[in-house]
This record gives sequence, C-alpha cells and structure tokens, in this order.
Amino acid sequence: MRFLKVFGITLLCLVVMSMLASASANSLGISEVAHITFDDPIRVGTTLLRAGDYEVRHVMEGQDHIMVFKRVHSKDTEVKVSCKLVPLAQRADRTATVYEFNAANEKVLRELVFRGDTAKHVF
Repeated sequence: MRFLKVFGITLLCLVVMSMLASASANSLGISEVAHITFDDPIRVGTTLLRAGDYEVRHVMEGQDHIMVFKRVHSKDTEVKVSCKLVPLAQRADRTATVYEFNAANEKVLRELVFRGDTAKHVF
C-alpha cells in the first residue's frame, strides 16, 4: 500500500514538472513548430520557396528570432529567415499569411500568424 502512495506521488510530480516545462517553452506566446501550405511559390527573405507543405520552426539564435522553413517530404535545404515577434490583441483563431508582390510579380511573405499563437511573425 505504501508503495502505491509513493508511486502515485512520484507520478504526480513528474506530470506537474512536465507541464511547467512545456509552459516555459512557449513563454513567447507562439508555437515552436507549426505547419503551413503555400499554394503558390512565395519569397521568404531572399529565397523563393516552391509551393507545397512546410514545417516551420521558431528558434532563437542568441537574441535573434529565426524562422526555419523545411519542405515536408523533400530533400530541399532548410531556409532560415529573421523575424520580429509582434503581440496580438488576442489569440489567433486561424493561420494567416500577409504578403505583397515585388517587381518580379512574386509573392513576398511579410507576416505569418499561426492559429493559437498570441504573437505574429513579421519579416
């Protein structure tokens, strides 16, 4: 009986610690990993990404916020782009992209918001 109490308390402590660790990992109000589909080619930074599904990771390099785009099921190299985080008034209810067209008539990504985040990525 005592063994079950010790086991239960230990298990409870592990659950609480893992919840605290996951909460601190997302202290910026953004997902560390997200997925997005681009229906058309889009320029991100200096790189033109092909249309398709991408895994997007937010990483820190020192004090710099970096977005890493990796095409799903592809051997394409990762594309890293600096971004700024801008707080949103409320949690995003959908994933959204804001882009403009450059002189070559290419879409150029300017903002990226992922559903559930409380900040947007501005390029």
